[in-house]
Amino acid sequence: MAQETSCAVGPVVLLGPPGAGKGTQSKRIMEHYGIPQVSTGDLLRENVVLGSELGKAAKAVMARGELVSDDLVCNMVRERLLLPDCQRGYILDGFPRTAAQAGWLDALLEHELFDKSRPTRAWPIVIRLAVDYNQLLLRITGRRSCPTCGRIYNVHFQPPRTDEVCDEAHGTQLVARNDDRLEVIQPRLTAFEEQTRPVADYYQRTGRLISVNGDRSVDEVTKQIFRILEDHHA
Repeated sequence: MAQETSCAVGPVVLLGPPGAGKGTQSKRIMEHYGIPQVSTGDLLRENVVLGSELGKAAKAVMARGELVSDDLVCNMVRERLLLPDCQRGYILDGFPRTAAQAGWLDALLEHELFDKSRPTRAWPIVIRLAVDYNQLLLRITGRRSCPTCGRIYNVHFQPPRTDEVCDEAHGTQLVARNDDRLEVIQPRLTAFEEQTRPVADYYQRTGRLISVNGDRSVDEVTKQIFRILEDHHA
């Protein structure tokens, strides 16, 4: 892939169901543009470990078996986005999850983050990885990994030379994750669609939602994304 570029890219939100390739594409964006990934899961864990005020509040909520509130999550995100390494841009992971969070993020950008000290004053560019449902099922349910060397295969698209046996760790039987079973993944895909549709609709109304064909090869999807980001911030 292309080498890292120093241009500012602004906020990036990737939307897509499990198995669409968000993790791979996020990593490539981070490496190419030299920007951080801001993960709400990581922020929550870090704040709890550090014992920050937000972390203590979140820990108390989780100890009661309750979900961490939007207010706590949003405040963690706000503190993270104010750090210097986010000035040129960042990728949001797991946020926004609701239309209300998307509206909050727009307000934060407009009232706190659009200032002269930042090289870019950009609204989030929201890229949806559109993948055919049946293709998605084949991607997920076909995943296998080698417990010895860690190599990943797909029995439909990138199978080993010998069925269900690793090419490199000879004789080692490949394994499938429990979460990749059909009876597990189908409810997850349904839940994802229900939860994220309002977020996609919000960004569609603001004219910021762009869909890319996630059925193409990994490299082709990356090229599409880079072209969108560079055109958007040209």
